[in-house]
Amino acid sequence: MPFLIIIAILFLFYALLIIYYWRSWKAIPEFKASLPATDITISVIIPARNEKENIGLLLNALQQQNYPEHLTEIIVVDDHSTDGTAGVVQQFSFAKLVQLKEDSINSYKKKAIETGIAASTGELIVTTDADCIPGPGWLSVLAAFKKEKNSVFIAAPVVFVNNNSILQIFQSLDFLVLQGITAASVYKNVHSMCNGANLAYEKKAFYEVNGFSGIDTIASGDDMLLMHKIWKQYPGKVHYLQSKAAVVSTQPMKTWKTFFNQRIRWASKAKKYDDKRIVAVLLLVYLFNLSFPALAIAGFWCWHFWLYLAGLWIAKTMIEIPFVAAVAGFYKKQSLMKYFFFFQPLHILYTISSGLFGQFGKYDWKGRKVK
Repeated sequence: MPFLIIIAILFLFYALLIIYYWRSWKAIPEFKASLPATDITISVIIPARNEKENIGLLLNALQQQNYPEHLTEIIVVDDHSTDGTAGVVQQFSFAKLVQLKEDSINSYKKKAIETGIAASTGELIVTTDADCIPGPGWLSVLAAFKKEKNSVFIAAPVVFVNNNSILQIFQSLDFLVLQGITAASVYKNVHSMCNGANLAYEKKAFYEVNGFSGIDTIASGDDMLLMHKIWKQYPGKVHYLQSKAAVVSTQPMKTWKTFFNQRIRWASKAKKYDDKRIVAVLLLVYLFNLSFPALAIAGFWCWHFWLYLAGLWIAKTMIEIPFVAAVAGFYKKQSLMKYFFFFQPLHILYTISSGLFGQFGKYDWKGRKVK
């Protein structure tokens, strides 16, 4: 019947997409610097709002970087924090604290990054979040990669730390999928994708594309929307850095509410994508995930549809496992794979709901109501 034929076609294209990502992931070489770069000035920009509990850990990690201190600048932009974040930053003499002045805007994070870049002196801008922790070779490998590849924009790996709670395990698994797709898509230059927790780009390129102008009315998109602007200007110089030394670890959300708000925030930038390549991918993924509730509802009229639903659940899992397992191996998260099959319904539910609310709803983020 036409209903099942449509679902079968969606699954076929989805399966081909996942297989393509898997093969692309396996083709990415792990970067090994042939010569260290010691002549690139770096400005690390950290937007921070109410990050008293985290910012000190990040600044300690930055203090331990093995990149030359005279080439490194750390700028923390305090976004109207009310918890004493600024006081913690002031305990680290090497960090420059900048206070965000603007208020009553929607894109606070973009404004914070923009403000930090305006105060910076480095030729390479590196951005991360206040709740992240990089390894000691982070800046060194970014600089070496930039010099060797002549990169203008670099997307780099991010991983969630997790305990044994269902929420944190689920987030870690879900984020592995996103990181695998990011690496594969950027390496193959099929669409723009990255995460603002670990980015590097030339300061001059930021200004050449007029920074966040044109994308500054939406709260999210300081990473992917900027990436695509730079990609259009320098299509051959946007690269993915695959290196364990470049991995930045970050904290998952602590509650289901904040998790869904985060994913809605991420999804909210989809309507602003100028990159039509990723729009097609997102549409395919969304429609395929809609197949599951459609089959579940149809089962109330004919129970055979529930058998098709179970079969599609298994088929989706089998297609995704090789890809996700390969990514988990890179991040040393193989132990999470035993949960993968059982988290599929939750993953489908949140994909559908966050995609919907991201386009039409508002959400709370760091004590603010944004849209």
